[in-house]
Amino acid sequence: MKQHILPAIRLTLVLMILCVGIYSLLLSGFARLTPEKGSGEKITDGNGKSYYANIGQRFDTTIYFNSRPSAVAYNAAGSGGSNKGPNNPDYLKEVQQRVDDFKQKNPGASIPADIVTASGSGLDPDISVAAANAQVARIAAARKLSQQTVQQLVNKSIDRPFFGPQKINVLKLNIGLDQLSH
Repeated sequence: MKQHILPAIRLTLVLMILCVGIYSLLLSGFARLTPEKGSGEKITDGNGKSYYANIGQRFDTTIYFNSRPSAVAYNAAGSGGSNKGPNNPDYLKEVQQRVDDFKQKNPGASIPADIVTASGSGLDPDISVAAANAQVARIAAARKLSQQTVQQLVNKSIDRPFFGPQKINVLKLNIGLDQLSH
């Protein structure tokens, strides 16, 4: 038995050094090569207030593009989903309430799934292009802007990643919207 314990302890120590130490330093080094130096993207609104662009913010008023719902109330300290399955009656009731609310605010608009369902982290800062387009008429009316002006802002705000679907950062879009209105 003794002949197995010492190699197991050595292997554990070597793997801890590799997986915890070296791997973490390697990732940290790669993060320093990004434009934000691994700190996350900070943006400032017109009033000088700073926000992290890659953490979802709550926007649910009629004058702003609404964010994706959050299962953690947009609390970055408690990232996570609701753990409710797609057939859970409470979950279905929540989603139906979000659908009804969206229909009331945006009559006649199609309802993209991402605008009524929370992401896995609960902190998704992005919405789909369809979710933004579905809100253009409401935003234009609420801000007394032309739909064409708001649509141009949406089109300008589309992030086209190399991999994955097109998306729009809601915080950046709403800051751009505030700049349009001034």
